[in-house]
Amino acid sequence: MQRNGGHLPAKSIPGPPVLCGKDPMVFTCRQCGECCMHLGDYIVIERQLGPFEFACESVSTGTPFTACIDEDKLDIFSDCTFPDAHPHACRFLRPDGKLLRCTIHRDSPAQCKFYRCVVMRISDPDGKFCGTVTGTLNLHSENAQLRALWERAENEIPESCPNAEERRAEFLTSHGYRVE
Repeated sequence: MQRNGGHLPAKSIPGPPVLCGKDPMVFTCRQCGECCMHLGDYIVIERQLGPFEFACESVSTGTPFTACIDEDKLDIFSDCTFPDAHPHACRFLRPDGKLLRCTIHRDSPAQCKFYRCVVMRISDPDGKFCGTVTGTLNLHSENAQLRALWERAENEIPESCPNAEERRAEFLTSHGYRVE
């Protein structure tokens, strides 16, 4: 597929959402597990193929895949207490000390590999969804008012400040936005 001089004019390809903050390509997972706590319905284990190997399906895409538990996570996967207590969580998510870790990181489906953490979902004062903030404290929003307010928050509460994420959420809330 060609952009120019070919099949699609450049303006027909939607661009990424407006991004405020750091380079969006730099991402370090905090291993908090929030993204995976509600993915139990998106990855289905069809059957167990071996002690640590499973035939699965990525429900959102209908794509089958084989998941093998990562060698360094065999011990934490063997404890089924967590998935039994959290039935909506991904069946491959397990606690490891204070972290929640994916036990099939190497074999996880594309939807997991391309996912980027969202630590805030923001709605405007009327309750309309208007943006997200990733774990790297980057705002993704088309809303000009929210972008301007976020820039103020970045200036007043630098990322290096203790509890910057929580303080920025409070800042938005104090200006009428709802942050989840």
